[in-house]
Amino acid sequence: MAEAPGLGLDGLPRPSEDVVVVLPEAVILLDGATSMRPDLPSGGAYANELAAQLAGRLTTAPELDLADLLAGAIRSVARGNGFTPGESPASTVAIVRWNAAEVEALVLADSPVVAFRPEPEVVADLRLRNVPRGSYRDRLRGGGGYSTEHLAALRASARKTSALRNQEGGYWVAEAVPAAAYHGIRASWPRESVSAVLMASDGVSCGVDDYGLFGWPEALALATSEGPRAVLEAVRAAERSDPDGARWPRPKPYDDQALALITF
Repeated sequence: MAEAPGLGLDGLPRPSEDVVVVLPEAVILLDGATSMRPDLPSGGAYANELAAQLAGRLTTAPELDLADLLAGAIRSVARGNGFTPGESPASTVAIVRWNAAEVEALVLADSPVVAFRPEPEVVADLRLRNVPRGSYRDRLRGGGGYSTEHLAALRASARKTSALRNQEGGYWVAEAVPAAAYHGIRASWPRESVSAVLMASDGVSCGVDDYGLFGWPEALALATSEGPRAVLEAVRAAERSDPDGARWPRPKPYDDQALALITF
């Protein structure tokens, strides 16, 4: 695995809000959502707590369904902190679990899982990508750059997006609604058919989905030959070539990055 921090909304470095937990027969990857509200804990703090809850449940009850485990973890974090729907930090979720017979995956929001059998099968939750994002992308395409006006446009976009969180016709994410776990995108495969799995936060998957730097087979080849960090560095190099977000409009010049490679 490899991780690298991005920037905060103020353009300054800060610790990554992505979290990766490696267990004997599972990997958890979470991407804490950048908080627009100073009155709430950060997305990274939420992701850390949710990851700990998930890891404990996967360890003590590995036979339970992944959605049940995730729902219990979301409920525990919400109750322990007094979070209520719409008044809580949030995080994406990607879980890969395996045993002697099967490999299974659950994805909630935009942290995809890619299984190679040997051709790639992408488990992705596209609902967040289909939610209207506001005008900040148009500003960036027009050369507006990462200014105070960009931050205002980004906050306005976030308010619109948040209104569609965890409801039909919108998108689903780990927050304070345990039922969101049952809206995750699921897949499973015979273990003998899977050669490798990649798990990525959107700070890495954007290299495939948005920038077109490479496909998933090339990402796997690079991660296998040079290590997962080489994939992160390729994405970061592309972003450095577009410092104002005009070619690839995105909320921040650099997002947090996390990539896990599992080989069978």
